[in-house]
Amino acid sequence: MNSHAFRSRDRDPRRNILGNDVFALNWSDGIALLGRLIREKSFTKVSFLNAHSANMAFGNTELAHAFADFLILPDGIGVDIASKILHGASFPANLNGTDFIPAFFAATQMPLKVALLGATSDNLRAAARKFSQRAPQHEFTVVDDGFFRQEDETRILTELKRLKPDVLLVAMGVPRQELWINRNITPEHCTLPIAVGALFDFMSGAIPRAPYWMRRTRLEWVFRLMLEPARLFDRYVIGNPLFLSRVLRQKMMLVKTHHDG
Repeated sequence: MNSHAFRSRDRDPRRNILGNDVFALNWSDGIALLGRLIREKSFTKVSFLNAHSANMAFGNTELAHAFADFLILPDGIGVDIASKILHGASFPANLNGTDFIPAFFAATQMPLKVALLGATSDNLRAAARKFSQRAPQHEFTVVDDGFFRQEDETRILTELKRLKPDVLLVAMGVPRQELWINRNITPEHCTLPIAVGALFDFMSGAIPRAPYWMRRTRLEWVFRLMLEPARLFDRYVIGNPLFLSRVLRQKMMLVKTHHDG
């Protein structure tokens, strides 16, 4: 992770979850951090760690190496439980991209140029319209959907160099979005490239959000599983216990290392 993500005089706010350093920040500090990085033109790749993406990185060396150069924010109850087990405290806030990124735009009054890349064409454009309605102080530009061909990549990267947005939202799913950012995006293209998963699908209304009480009690994953059981069975029913078993192994190794030391 770039050392410029936090000031050297600050206490390091990161917690290691399965080899990934995740920032422990409250809501306002997270918003302030992204705003400062943009103001300082400090190129920083941003992503979110949940149980699924942690499992993906555990078995994908390239993704694990990519995550090491991202500012990673906590997403969901899985990493919260992991933080309690490994570090004795939950994260100060659940900075999941679906809620945190729209809140960041709404709270940031400095006009930003924001580029959107990914999802389907319909959902992408609907999400851009919704962002513009909620945060009209910013300029939201559609670049391309997430189904572009390899031969379109040069055109997309050239367009990003021309636009030079403050923020680039990339919605291609894990691990494609993180790997694509890591392989292709440099300070020439934007200041903050952010991997946002299904954000455009949620913003467009194509995928409904869970009722508020389920989100408040951290059960949105159950709602998503009920909506798409075939697609999400492995991710949640198999993936969540696998994630927790890996966290417990990490805890046992930490205890052993402390005892041996």
